[in-house]
Amino acid sequence: MSKSIAKFEDLGVKDYKEVWDYQEQLFAEVVDVKLHNRDNPNDLKPITSHLLYVEHPHVYTLGKSGVQNNLLINDQFLKQINATFYKINRGGDITYHGPGQLVGYPIFDLEEMNLQVKSYIHNLEEAIIQTIAEYGITGTRLDGSTGVWLDVGVAGKTRKICAIGVKASRYVSMHGFALNVNTDLNYFNHINPCGFVDKGVTSLQKELGKAVDMEELKTILLEKISLIFNLELSK
Repeated sequence: MSKSIAKFEDLGVKDYKEVWDYQEQLFAEVVDVKLHNRDNPNDLKPITSHLLYVEHPHVYTLGKSGVQNNLLINDQFLKQINATFYKINRGGDITYHGPGQLVGYPIFDLEEMNLQVKSYIHNLEEAIIQTIAEYGITGTRLDGSTGVWLDVGVAGKTRKICAIGVKASRYVSMHGFALNVNTDLNYFNHINPCGFVDKGVTSLQKELGKAVDMEELKTILLEKISLIFNLELSK
């Protein structure tokens, strides 16, 4: 089976809205090529998917099916903690992004990859599960919820290490995953993460008792994504 092509970009630390706009631009470009190819079978253009890595300044985002009451603070307090808030067009409820958290935005042509949305999310989870396993951490899935969790089924101990929230239209994906690496977990105290009130959040740093080399982790995760999605990544 031939590999899909995706362009990889590490954006460093960037404002949430700026990257959201960039995602929308890339998403529109992929969809435009797909529509061109559908209408012009004798003039097919190559489709290039994209994978973005980024860290955001402190920001809370609420998915289209989310409940705003899961944000537990007001605008004044948001300013005090140097955070912003956006209602966005992905699935899922509320989550937090901030420094020390690796956010990944795949803009993938799922049709070209022969993936349904459910299997696409499963693959994202699998890439995270295999990555944290390299650090001796056992991640798993939680029935009825996306993302990667620890100690599922252990009363009072189930906690999320990676959130996943996606949008897919015309079988092109956007938004993605947020893996807590060296994240300040105190910021999660101001929300009901993903709408849950009975489950916690954690990070690689908290689980290991030491900071993790972000560049090393990025490389490991990139290898896992490339393998699981059968991708050839270019810069």
